[in-house]
Amino acid sequence: MTHSAGRGTVLLDIDQRGVAYVTLNRPEVNNAYNGDMLSGLHEVLDLLATERGLRVVVLRGNGRHFQAGADLSWIRSIGTEDPQANLEASRITADAVRRLDQAPMPTVALIQGGCFGGGVGVAAACDIVVAAEDAVFAITETRWGLMPGIIIPQLCRAMGVRQVRRYAQSGERFSAAQAVALGLAHECCAPAELQTVGERIVDALLMNAPTSTAATKARTLQYAQAAMSDAYFDELVQEHAHFRQQSEAQEGTAAFLQKRKPAWYSTPDQYTEQSLNR
Repeated sequence: MTHSAGRGTVLLDIDQRGVAYVTLNRPEVNNAYNGDMLSGLHEVLDLLATERGLRVVVLRGNGRHFQAGADLSWIRSIGTEDPQANLEASRITADAVRRLDQAPMPTVALIQGGCFGGGVGVAAACDIVVAAEDAVFAITETRWGLMPGIIIPQLCRAMGVRQVRRYAQSGERFSAAQAVALGLAHECCAPAELQTVGERIVDALLMNAPTSTAATKARTLQYAQAAMSDAYFDELVQEHAHFRQQSEAQEGTAAFLQKRKPAWYSTPDQYTEQSLNR
């Protein structure tokens, strides 16, 4: 089965083994997500929910990069819309990650190149993550005046609170090897071997009974209290939408699009000069 969704921004192929390959397909913008990609991802998740005999989902990105987070041009435009449209944008973003997180079958993410912002949240929501040695990660939302609240639960479970406290606030980049050390990825490999390693893991998953595998995942999530309540989910969505419409988000996204530093950034020399002029 082959399917194209979200105006071609998400591709789905299901092979005879019941392995679904979901490919993010906006390589011209490093697979940054926008409304089309989110709609396409939900469409694909709907199809997977009704597909009989589905065993494994493999998530990957087309082109040089896995996923560069949000398309900031789209984020900027959404932030200027009415509150309900802005809230809905946050809801479909958060729900895509939650649905992937709680999918009843094993999910495997194969990551190459850049994996930023929401892309790190997607990786954290998958059961198994393999990163090519050229992969680079960063939780970038605060750099643009946004905040990653809707993926914080998944990030904390994957990396631990201590690491999220650093990387979600600093926005620092970290390598594939660091991602393994932090717990975000399970292993890294040479870029040319990414698909081969992924297939080895898929084959291992296919060796296991599907019903007991699904039950094992469900019990693991239950033990970790990872299935968030609807009330908490709504709180995360509202907070996420709120930050998108604040002045910091408008300045941060403008700085990115105009390729300049944001207004809140000061070099040490600027700080010293400001102090002397007071």
